[in-house]
Amino acid sequence: MGFGLVGLAGVLSDSRWSWGASPSSETAATPLAPKSPQFPARAKQVVHLFMNGGPSQVDTFDPKPALEKYHGQPLPNPNLRTERKTSGALKSPFKFQKYGESGIEVSELFSKTATAHIDDLCVIRSMHADVPNHEPSLWLMNCGEGRMPRPSVGSWITYGLGSENQNLPGFIVMCPAGLPVTGAMNWRSSFLPGAFQGTYIDSQHVEVPKLIENIRNGSATLAEQRRQLDLVRRLNASHLAARGDDPQLEARIQSFELAFRMQTEAAEAFDIAREPEAIREAYGSGPIGRQLLMTRRLLERGVRFIQLYSGNFQPWDNHSNIEAEHRRLAGEWDGPIAAFLTDLKRQGLLETTLVMWGGEFGRTPVAELPDLNGRDHNHYGFSMWLAGGGARGGYVHGATDEFGFAAVEDKVHVHDLHATVLKLLGFDHEKLTYRYAGRDFRLTDVHGRVVEELLA
Repeated sequence: MGFGLVGLAGVLSDSRWSWGASPSSETAATPLAPKSPQFPARAKQVVHLFMNGGPSQVDTFDPKPALEKYHGQPLPNPNLRTERKTSGALKSPFKFQKYGESGIEVSELFSKTATAHIDDLCVIRSMHADVPNHEPSLWLMNCGEGRMPRPSVGSWITYGLGSENQNLPGFIVMCPAGLPVTGAMNWRSSFLPGAFQGTYIDSQHVEVPKLIENIRNGSATLAEQRRQLDLVRRLNASHLAARGDDPQLEARIQSFELAFRMQTEAAEAFDIAREPEAIREAYGSGPIGRQLLMTRRLLERGVRFIQLYSGNFQPWDNHSNIEAEHRRLAGEWDGPIAAFLTDLKRQGLLETTLVMWGGEFGRTPVAELPDLNGRDHNHYGFSMWLAGGGARGGYVHGATDEFGFAAVEDKVHVHDLHATVLKLLGFDHEKLTYRYAGRDFRLTDVHGRVVEELLA
């Protein structure tokens, strides 16, 4: 039995069957090698469009005519809980209309996306989270846990599936002009091997050398660097062997290898000047359009999980002046999203790429004091949408109450969203596990259910 199991381990390693693996069974040489999911998948890659700060559901994808009636007046709901002091109802300053064959109502803020692709979107109007604070809500959306360090969604997915391209990171994060709230904690690998952590790119830059610092070595050729790295790897292997399994040291060794391999491919992948002028014009010249065009190029090259943020800090956190700020932010995203989805369909990528849009929570239907032209945080009910990758297009799931404050129908918790995303990628969220500190951890912890209605 002993020799037989040794042989079986080799066979399973060669076939890259690794979900549910323990740290001792990780393939150290190629941790990002492509792996098969647990069952046939609809999606192979994921793009997460993160509107950090919390966009307002009642101003984007969840129309609430009742707010017109009660505008400036107290809502007939004595239990409406808010984080800060608020006043009466605040009607949406944006017009809603029906789009496509599905007739889904969307705000004018995303008219270009809705006009071109509403029948591709699966709009979830009944999302809810745990608390009305940015940091724990970002961690919950990104890592499935709002209090303690846990691996991010992108880390779990690259752990389960690896990457189709060994010369690029399997998990890439782009945020123009800095970092979102809590920074790299949003794309951490935590106790998973460091090879599965997200690689950050500041997408405000246009030139590749600024996008990826030190991508070129002006003092040595690639062949000379390869010999240097081989020597460093042998020294590191000896160092690692003397210290047993050290995930941080192993992550550092892997980072050296990935950095070298990126020199041969990353510069070309991020160079959007290679795209036809008409394509570049469709995406626009701003940082949001650029990072979406780079995302399409990365998807073509096999990157598994790509997350895009609106910008540093929390730009959608509009406690005041929400009409001007939401219009500005949506204007940066609407056209590029429409161009991106159109491009994915043209390339045949949308069928196997799951695109997610949303923030960490939503906003209140009442006005926040003292300015009375903004909205407070609201985790009780908010909207997100999915497109492609097996999501059910032209469909609205769930509902908030008549004022858009709390999810009341077919509620979807963040854990449920994660379980559903893993299902589309070919995983049972209860069985994609990693043993650490004496227990089997998973993205959804002990929660979550697959929302079958969201699947095509």
